[in-house]
This record gives sequence, structure tokens and C-alpha cells, in this order.
Amino acid sequence: MNNKKSGQRDLELQKRLHTLMFLRVLFVSIILGALIIIRFRGTHVDIAHAQSAPYALLAVMYFTNIVYIFLIKYLGRIRLQAYFQLLFDTVFITFFIYTTGGIDSIFSFLFILNIISGSIIFSRKGGILLASASSILYGLMLDLHYYGLIHPLGSRVNVPSANYDSSFLFYTILVNMAAFYLVGLLSGFLAEQTKKSRAELKETRLDLDKLEILHESIINSITSGLIVLDNEERVILFNPTAEKILGIHTHQISGLSLASALPVLRQNVRNIQEIRPSVNVPPFMDFPYQKPDGAKIYLRLSISPLRYLSSGKGGKIVVLQDVTEIKQIEENMKKVEGLALMGEMAAGIAHEIRNPMASISGSIEVLKEGLVWDSTENRLMAIMSREIDRLNQLISDFLQFARPKDTKWRTFDLDRVIVESLALFKNGPHWNKNVNVKTHFNNSLIIESDPDLIKQVLWNLFLNACDAMPGGGTLHIATKWVLESPESADKNVAIVMRDTGDGFDSEALPKLFTPFFTTKGGGSGLGLATVKRIIDQLQGRISGGNYPDGGAEIVIILPRGSRPGHSQPAADIENE
Repeated sequence: MNNKKSGQRDLELQKRLHTLMFLRVLFVSIILGALIIIRFRGTHVDIAHAQSAPYALLAVMYFTNIVYIFLIKYLGRIRLQAYFQLLFDTVFITFFIYTTGGIDSIFSFLFILNIISGSIIFSRKGGILLASASSILYGLMLDLHYYGLIHPLGSRVNVPSANYDSSFLFYTILVNMAAFYLVGLLSGFLAEQTKKSRAELKETRLDLDKLEILHESIINSITSGLIVLDNEERVILFNPTAEKILGIHTHQISGLSLASALPVLRQNVRNIQEIRPSVNVPPFMDFPYQKPDGAKIYLRLSISPLRYLSSGKGGKIVVLQDVTEIKQIEENMKKVEGLALMGEMAAGIAHEIRNPMASISGSIEVLKEGLVWDSTENRLMAIMSREIDRLNQLISDFLQFARPKDTKWRTFDLDRVIVESLALFKNGPHWNKNVNVKTHFNNSLIIESDPDLIKQVLWNLFLNACDAMPGGGTLHIATKWVLESPESADKNVAIVMRDTGDGFDSEALPKLFTPFFTTKGGGSGLGLATVKRIIDQLQGRISGGNYPDGGAEIVIILPRGSRPGHSQPAADIENE
């Protein structure tokens, strides 16, 4: 980090040296031009008699600038070169003043320019250093000139140095030294303030850039469409979510009035502005909208005032949300409520039908015992009894589906419940002795659920499996622990039941758990629907499909602990 900062400082110093070298060449060229004009016009200025020494010094300065270019490019050590250039300029200015008259030279102000350059490059430290060097060299040269030890070129040689008053010499040196140090202090102070202001400005610019990036990130990341309007309702901001919702790109709407770009939106903005003052009206409005591609959606619109803009005038913030799914859910909820009401009515009617059906069945049994019937009448009576039994079973299945039992939560061993249910089903009339059962259990699967409801689920699945394998086959039953997700440590239990029958046909798969849908000749279509309802009641999931090697497969996922507001059992059970 320090090397990086040092490199940045050297690069900035190098840029300043390049500027100084350019200004030095420019100023030397101006002085050279002035000397040439003065000399060839034959003016009475003393420097016109200075022969060629000043020109030689100016040529030296041109040459040194060329040398500086190569040194900066190949030598490095920019800071040392900067000090060398500034001190060499001080020496050069001293010699230039010497060749243009010494005490009589009009170029003593060049020291001040050099001190300002030092302050710009090295701040106050550079200004004071060059003010000291300038004071020493300038004072030494004037003293030597005054005492006759040197005779500067271009001076008034016909006037002896003794004619200069000592107080004049002291005053000249003192005033120039004071000026040098004053310029060094002031220019150094200004350079430091400029440097500080530049650093603060850079920091402020960085903060503004960060703030702008944060602003853009927030605008682009919000899940609602955002449209900002000025006081004349022209679009000045249109975020990507608004583009996606409305199906319009920013370049198609930016700068246009809302009325011309989106008249439907403008009309609803006006409507919400008119009705919003009412106390009982919410601050939003839902309305249908058709995208340019023809898709129809529902939008929720809300507006807020925007009080601060660069123009000093207010505007509006329009917030849009796509509530199409919410509207669909509301419609589905209405349908579900209606179906639930109809289901309750149907369950009540079925319950009322069940009583006369029992009376009819009992009456037929009495008639069969008290009267003598011929073969045709006996066959008809048997059909009536069988159909009444079938209707009674259908009503029982429907009532079981429409009015499930309340859940009674208990902690139990799931594998043991499956074994007990299988043993009970094998002793019943629906068991097919040609079916072979293979189980794949853990040592113990302790869960919290309702064992009676699970037994009801298993009974329906055993019955479907036997019906799917009338000529015999194999029924595979497996249980195992599963993770809900790789990130979660919570375990669920899976019950996998697979038969070797023909499997589900393509027509049955999409409607597997739909009530009253069945492919069996005498089935009610409520078996798997009842299973699905019970599993939902136990807060689990069920899915069905065909196994790759043939046959149907049902997978049930039950939570380890299902009781609402109750933590899962603390037993430490390893994965299979």
C-alpha cells in the first residue's frame, strides 16, 4: 500500500516537473525575445550593452531542459531531480541577473517566480528553501558587486560602486529578502491549502460516486417498478423492474410525458389523485394492463410526492407492482371457499342419504327371508343389495374424504406401525396371496405424528397395490431418513411404496390425487385423494409416478416432528 502511494506521489510530481519545464522554456523564450527587441531597436537601456552573455545563458537553459527530459525518463528518483532543478534555476537566475547588470538588473523578480514554483511543487517547505537560497545568492552577489570584487555585465560601468549608498544596498537586500520569504510563506500556504482542497474534493467525489452507485443499486434492485416524474409529468427515471413489468424500454419513454407514453397509466394516476383524499380509500389502485406483446396483467399503482429535484420544483414518484398472481390467488381462494361450502353441503346430503339407504337395505333383507322368490327375482334382489352396498361404501369414502378425523399427535415407531398395518391387511378380504412383500426398514424411526391416520393411508396404498397386481407380484416398502435441503440439518422421514404392476398410464398421472378420478372399473376415485388430504393434514408431502424398471411408486415425506409449535424429538438418529 505504501509503495502504491509513493508511486502515485512520484507520478504527480513528475507531471508537475513537466509543467515547470514547459513554463521555463516558454518564459526563457519570452525573455530572449525581449532582449533581442531591446538590442536591435538601439534603446538606451543598459542591458543593451550586455553583449552575448545573457543569450548564452538562455541557450544553456534550453539545453538543460533537454537534459532534464532524458534524466526524468531514464534516471528515476523524481524527488531528487525536482530539488536539483529548482536549485539550479536559482543559480541560473543569479547568473542571469549578473549578466544583465547586477544591482541595476531589472530581472530580480525571477527569484519570486522560482520561489512560487518551489512552493507549488514542494509546498511551504520548497518555498522556504528557495527563498533562503535566493536570499543568500542575491545578497552575496550584491555585496560582491558593491565592494567591487565583481563587475556584472550590463551594469553602469562608468559609475563606480562607491557611489552607491550603503543604506540603499542594505535596503535593497532587506526588501528583496523580505519579499522572498513572504512569497515563500504565502505561496507555500496557498499550495498546501490547494493540496488539501484537492484531496478533500477527491474524497468528496469518491463519496459522491459511492452514493451514486448505491442509489443506482437500490433503484435497480427493488422489486417494484419505479417511475419518477417532474412537475410537468415527464419521465426522468424508469428502473429495470418497471421495464420488465410494463414491457417498455427506458429509451422509449425517457423524457416523454406520461400522457403520451403511457396514457392508461396517466389516467389511473389521475384517478388515484382524485380519490386519495377520501378517508376510507387505500393509497393504491389495481387495474388491468396489456403489454405491447399482448400479455394481460394486473398492476397495483401508488403515488407519492417528490419535493426535491435539481430544478427546484416538485414531481411524483409512481410505484408499480405486478399483482397478477395475487389476483389469481384471490380468485382461487374464492373458488376454494365456494367448493368448501359445496363440499360441506354435499357431506351433509350424503350423511342424510345414508340413513334411508340403510333402511332400504334392511327392508330387502327382511323381504328375502319372509317370501319365496323365483330365480329371476332372487337375482334382481341380489343386484339391489350389491348396489346398495356399493353406494353405502361410496358414501363412506366420500364422508371420510370430506370430513377427516382430527389429528391426535403422538410419538411412535413408524416401522412398527407399518408392520402392524401390513399384518392387519394380510388378514383381510382384499389381500392377494400371490403378492410377495419386501421391506427395507431402519432399526427404528421415531417420529411425532398420528399413527391412526398413517394406518388409514397405508391401508389405501396396500389396497391399490393389490388391485394393480391381480396376478401377483412384489410390493416393496422402504423407510429412511432424508434431509430437507443440503443447507438444513432437519431430517424428515420418507415412506417409499413400489409395486411391480403395470404402473400409471399417461392419462392418470396428471390427475393422480384428483377426487372422483379413477381408471378402475368399480372404484370411487377417492382413495388417493383421501391419502393426499391426510398427508396434507399431517404437514407432509406425497408424490406418485412410474418406476424406471416398471410398476407404480408412491413417495410420502413426513416431518420428524409435525405438531404445531412443538420442537422435533431430540433423539439422535443416524442416516441410513
